[in-house]
Amino acid sequence: MTKRRDFIKKSTVSALALGIPLVGSGKDLQKNKKNTDIIRPKQLKKGNVVGLIAPGYSITSEMLKASINQLKSMGMEPYHTQRIFGNHGYLSNTDEERANDLMHMFTNEKVKGIFCIRGGYGCTRILDMLDFERIAQNPKILLGYSDVTALLNAFYMKIGLVGFHGAMGPKPDSYAYRCVKAMVMNPKKKRTITNYEFDGDTLTDSVYERYVITPGKASGKLVGGNLSLLSVMNGTDYDIDYTDCLVCIEDVGEAPYRIDRMLTQLLSTPSFKRAAGVLFGVCSGCDKKEGSDSFSLKEVVMNRIGSMGIPAVYGMSFGHITESFTFPIGIEALLDADSFSLQLLQKSLT
Repeated sequence: MTKRRDFIKKSTVSALALGIPLVGSGKDLQKNKKNTDIIRPKQLKKGNVVGLIAPGYSITSEMLKASINQLKSMGMEPYHTQRIFGNHGYLSNTDEERANDLMHMFTNEKVKGIFCIRGGYGCTRILDMLDFERIAQNPKILLGYSDVTALLNAFYMKIGLVGFHGAMGPKPDSYAYRCVKAMVMNPKKKRTITNYEFDGDTLTDSVYERYVITPGKASGKLVGGNLSLLSVMNGTDYDIDYTDCLVCIEDVGEAPYRIDRMLTQLLSTPSFKRAAGVLFGVCSGCDKKEGSDSFSLKEVVMNRIGSMGIPAVYGMSFGHITESFTFPIGIEALLDADSFSLQLLQKSLT
């Protein structure tokens, strides 16, 4: 981490000395394909100021209140700007204002972490507006999921920054809340992530069924998140190198044929073929409708991912569900498909 920061600072000074303008766009940075020199942000402590942002969809007062309650329950001091109230169509504000808000949180010395209030859509629209070099110089925890998948993976691929795929505004004392708190406030060199045990009524929904796609063990850096975002990032300046990685996948409200199409697209990319393993969360609302002659979600997943022949499971407790665990993007982990076990092998924070 220190080497990376020193390199960036020296590069910045050299560029200024030569009169070369600095461009903040992520497309101007070479992709860090190996990610051997990851940037671990600092852990959060009670009393820290944590910034709240809405990098995608517009938010409601209830969503903001839930996120504020989450931080206060953790002993943090919530902070946000007026930019989260822009309500620009279905977005929380214009692209420029959302990008500025995110950069403000990274460069504000008082802010020690950044939590997203909502995902939805819009994060991919601001990627080109972000100054990745300044973010690398001011590494902080960024937490969110869904559309935030774009930010988490872009930051990791471009500058090696570890981000956190986790619940936004969970109820205090819930499983999801405890997972967020443990991950951002109590870093451990090794940590086993335990799945939530859903009740019988929940398990009657087919998308909550847990099953092994391909047995075995695999280790690699954790990447991924929302399948729709992984799909649209493919072939862009922010696509993900899946080589030797454990790929986490979830989605919501997508018909089986759309899940099929997106998985097929990933399978057509060279690096996804070289993934070490695949972990599906719960794809809520993604199974076929009753009476339909469609393939089921399970049939699609087994066919598409089973063909890879690498350790893979479906039904880990993350995704668009109430009780989801938090996992760090960019940290080495071990998947045991037979026991549905995921163990982190590195500390994710300093």
